[in-house]
Amino acid sequence: MIKRILVTGGAGFLGSHLCDRLVEAGQDVICVDNFFTSQKANVSHLLERPNFELVRHDVTHPLFLEVDEIYNLACPAAPGHYQYNPIKTIKTSVMGAINMLGLAKRVRARILHASTSEVYGDPDVHPQPESYRGNVNPIGPRACYDEGKRAAETLMFDYRRQNNVNIRVVRIFNTYGPRMHPYDGRVVSNFIRQALAGEDITIYGDGHQSRSFCYVDDLIDGLLKMMDGPDDFPGPVNLGNPDEFTIRELAERVVELTGSASSIVESRALPQDDPMHRQPDITLARRKLDWEPTIALREGLKRTIDWFGTIDMAAYRAPTPNY
Repeated sequence: MIKRILVTGGAGFLGSHLCDRLVEAGQDVICVDNFFTSQKANVSHLLERPNFELVRHDVTHPLFLEVDEIYNLACPAAPGHYQYNPIKTIKTSVMGAINMLGLAKRVRARILHASTSEVYGDPDVHPQPESYRGNVNPIGPRACYDEGKRAAETLMFDYRRQNNVNIRVVRIFNTYGPRMHPYDGRVVSNFIRQALAGEDITIYGDGHQSRSFCYVDDLIDGLLKMMDGPDDFPGPVNLGNPDEFTIRELAERVVELTGSASSIVESRALPQDDPMHRQPDITLARRKLDWEPTIALREGLKRTIDWFGTIDMAAYRAPTPNY
């Protein structure tokens, strides 16, 4: 059966890959985006497809459509982007969730909400299971995103309890791949852009803080499995790669794979409230969704570097000065 599917933030990094998969599967896809941090080029190849529609809209305002499923991905996700206009960021998370939940309630649509590993803050527990309630500073510079996403999760479960809305909540850990914005300020895009330009690769602190990196194709598999999963499993569920690397190890891997002569330099202090460790416990995803990543960091980085080599950096403006 062909489903009418709404993807908010659909022209973004993750959203555009999700739209690709849904369009190829023959679904009727409505992509909604306000293009604050996303690129029209991410979905331009879909515009001629009869089962794809692009709508410029900000989810902080209500949206009236007839749909069967909603993927709520709209929100700036890179620190430089979400800190540029923190009030707008928290409004996008909270009001966007309210508006999409209202739509889901009215038309009885299933809704999947893209939450984040940032709900765990700077964790005291490692790796992080879904049962961990987090260590978040509610008044710090990252709170607009961290607390906005936490509040959105609250809304999802209250709409489920009070209005019987069919929800699914995923907590997305660091994801990378083609169509990352070169100037999003994230560590993978920063390192690749600097290496390809022959510039020094700059790391925060001593580079011993750690992250786990999930390739975008694996992440999209997880989103699709969660949406199609049982109604009695609303989540939240961690989606990410459990393999852990230090930031310095990532920089060394990028230098190796690009063949760059770039030096790795420690030139920046750690940002306030930046977590020292971030690694998902994906036991629940394995058990409930039969999902786990299959693409190793080396292979994923090769694909991402190859894509970066095909784009014109001058065609991408930095959406904010914080990069």
